[in-house]
Amino acid sequence: MPRKRLTKTKVQSPKAKPGKKAEKLDENGTLNKKRANDTNDEPAPKKVKVDSKASKSTDKTTDASTAKKAKNEPKQMQNKTDTNLDEIDFECAKINEEGKKYNLKICTWNVSGIRAVIKKNGIDYIAKEDADIFALQETKCDKDKMPDEIKLPGYNHYFVDSKKPGYCGVALFSKEKPISVKYGLNNSTFDIEGRMITAEFPEFFVINVYVPNAGQKLVTLPKRLEWNKVFKKHIQELDQKKPVIICGDMNVAHQEIDLKNPKTNTKNAGFTKEERDDMTDFLAAGFTDTFRLLYPDTEGAYTFWSYFANARGKNIGWRLDYFLTSERIKNKVCDNIIRKQVYGSDHCPVILYLNL
Repeated sequence: MPRKRLTKTKVQSPKAKPGKKAEKLDENGTLNKKRANDTNDEPAPKKVKVDSKASKSTDKTTDASTAKKAKNEPKQMQNKTDTNLDEIDFECAKINEEGKKYNLKICTWNVSGIRAVIKKNGIDYIAKEDADIFALQETKCDKDKMPDEIKLPGYNHYFVDSKKPGYCGVALFSKEKPISVKYGLNNSTFDIEGRMITAEFPEFFVINVYVPNAGQKLVTLPKRLEWNKVFKKHIQELDQKKPVIICGDMNVAHQEIDLKNPKTNTKNAGFTKEERDDMTDFLAAGFTDTFRLLYPDTEGAYTFWSYFANARGKNIGWRLDYFLTSERIKNKVCDNIIRKQVYGSDHCPVILYLNL
């Protein structure tokens, strides 16, 4: 896939935007507080009270009430929002198991609102990263209302949105035009939420996915487990045709090493036995978690942090964003990098370098 230089796009100046078990975040950091609007019950997130010590928090609530309270927190309690692009090495010198340098670079990023990330200079980052393929999740924007700033020159753009305004949504940008692009899982229950794009290229498929969250008090765990079954079947069918590269917010910390506080989260969304077992089962069906392939023992490698209590500064987080590949191409992977230096969302980007 030829690599092209991108033209930088001017964006607005960044503005900080904060993002049941109410526990002290530095002791727990539970995920079922994250994304209060991802339970498919109500279009708007619940308001959450925050005590004077900022010891109680909700992980991905973006309503105005929460934002106001976060704004009033002491500065040292809030997460950093500005990215210094000069601190980042965007290249990869590593070779894969076959002794080859990368010729394909893919970036996945849950932006937690495409309009918000634009205001935080996210376009400057995307242009600088200069990946061959970008997969964005949780765009929260109708596809016919996508800001022009996100439609970068040099890329083919694909969007899918949710029938519920301001909910879910994913986007895929590719320098090379795919052979075909399909939206969803051919499942009426899930496809109205705008959670997946599948792009076919000559030698592989790329699947950009935003997996349903199990919700507060696990109210949507049954829905999540049904998704897992349908998704696995779909991917296995694609894998019979050509190798697959799956990227996105999988909404599960697979192993204890993948979150800061595993012992206090075993009954919370993203770390239940059912969700973890399903990930184990999926990988056993012939797929590889590329980060753990390369870094099996690396601790503190997270891709999501709460907006409250300086969770990111303290690195109290979860690894929820993945690159999974067909096992037969795992030796083609050069590196998997978590771009923790990139701000603007409660998730950070993840980069896959490989030679295909």
